[in-house]
Amino acid sequence: MNDPLAFNKVVAGFLCACLLMIGAGKFASFMQGADGHHDDHHSDEKHSSKNSYPIEVPEGAITEASAVASAPIKIVPILAMIANADIDAGKKLSKKCAACHSFNAGGPNKVGPNLWNVLNREMGQVDGYKYSKALMAFGGKWDYSSLNQFLLKPKEYMKGTKMNYAGLKKEKDRANILLWLRSLADTPANLPSDEEIQKEKEGMGS
Repeated sequence: MNDPLAFNKVVAGFLCACLLMIGAGKFASFMQGADGHHDDHHSDEKHSSKNSYPIEVPEGAITEASAVASAPIKIVPILAMIANADIDAGKKLSKKCAACHSFNAGGPNKVGPNLWNVLNREMGQVDGYKYSKALMAFGGKWDYSSLNQFLLKPKEYMKGTKMNYAGLKKEKDRANILLWLRSLADTPANLPSDEEIQKEKEGMGS
């Protein structure tokens, strides 16, 4: 006996096969697109890597730079040099300080205090000048030794000082200006004694 639905079943099977083929094709296209998009990222990464240039830093360079930056100041004995220093050269050097300091008796305070009678004066004692908290807390007096260290690197010798001068690196220059500062007084202070010179050398391990 013939099946009256046989023809319909054949047509339905054919349509199902067609739908499966169309669906498979779209799925394949979708996957290919996804792979292509993924490859684009890798292509960008490759392109980026070709245009980047690695910077080679020598081994230990950063450590060495940090060590230099944090190295303490080295103070060289200077008292023995003062007696034979050049006072005129010291006066010439003082011109670098004239914008911030006056040097004559009764002179005005500027950015910094008046420096008449500065040698052996107690720190923070010039009338009318507003000193930094750092200097007031530091205490002591401006003798040859403290002036030498301050003039070498003010901000390292006294953290928080208002003094913005970078400092005098050469011992000869500091000896010259110290001899000149000694002259800024009604009665100049004594030159460093042999005992003071020897004590300075021993204190600095020389």
